[in-house]
Amino acid sequence: MPTSAVRRFLRHGMLPQLAVFEAVSRHSSFTRAAEELHLAQPTVSTQIRKLSDTLGLPLFEQIGKRVYLTAAGAALRAGCGDLFSAFGRIEDSLAGLRGLEGGRLRLAVSTTGKYFAPRLLAAFVGRHPKVEVCLQIHNREGLIDRLAHNADDLYIFANPPIEQEVVCQPILPNPMVLFARTDHPLAKRRRIPFAELASEPYLMREPGSGTRMVACEQFDRHGIAPRVRMELSTNEAITQAILAGLGVSLLSRYTLGLEPEQRALAVLDIEGLPVERQWQFVYPVGKQVAPVARAFMDFVRAEAKRLVRDDLGHAAAPEPDAAIVGAQARARLAPREVASR
Repeated sequence: MPTSAVRRFLRHGMLPQLAVFEAVSRHSSFTRAAEELHLAQPTVSTQIRKLSDTLGLPLFEQIGKRVYLTAAGAALRAGCGDLFSAFGRIEDSLAGLRGLEGGRLRLAVSTTGKYFAPRLLAAFVGRHPKVEVCLQIHNREGLIDRLAHNADDLYIFANPPIEQEVVCQPILPNPMVLFARTDHPLAKRRRIPFAELASEPYLMREPGSGTRMVACEQFDRHGIAPRVRMELSTNEAITQAILAGLGVSLLSRYTLGLEPEQRALAVLDIEGLPVERQWQFVYPVGKQVAPVARAFMDFVRAEAKRLVRDDLGHAAAPEPDAAIVGAQARARLAPREVASR
């Protein structure tokens, strides 16, 4: 039997109330919590009031237009994190018992990974329609934060973190190439020295982006500074800026996607490029990978070439050069799990 200390938490539909409380505390807004939970704002306010009455303490205070946690609210929020994590672990255990007849897969990918991750998930769910999928898309900094908090089952990185102990499994090659508009003066040249990029207007991703990290590494390696014309927070924005003639940018080849308009983009033949990277599954060392997540990794290793590289990689012009083809050929070897720090 539950002790008297926890009986109050088993009354009055408290779990839904705690879910509402968590959303309000995370957003510091009743309105945004209502939008996320698809509830009317008065319903959210009523749930919070009932929860406060049950606990006998106020949980929020409103000063002006801002909502703040009280001391009791802060204590409850910390407890909610532990509680929801416990429920997540229970669900993972039950998913393991269900096998692929149910369960949930929580996948977080980088912003460039969104060009192929939905295709992989769609094919996987097509085979296992009872699996529930949640896909999160973040830049590298956001992925590292989610990884540190063990918020997902699996992560797809182009540049796995070195500051955390993780297991890495290669999936696909991720060549980084320099894009320009097809009428750019450099588009017809071959073997262009990297140093010539010092005079080109450069379109840079935002701080925290893995693409930005790779670009900065390349400029540093050649001892030159990029002439940054603009910082943009998405690959789509950079692509449109290139098409507008605003500059050049080092991006994943997967950024091309399948958009017809991007036939107007050219890959410049720069010495030292492409930068060869690998898309990799990543998860913390010691994590108990759920059967659904393990099945997804096996599926991707077997089907990624057919689903992504053949359809997505070769659909976009121009054709890959020999360095990219070589990287793709090497990626056909069966990957092994590698633990890194």
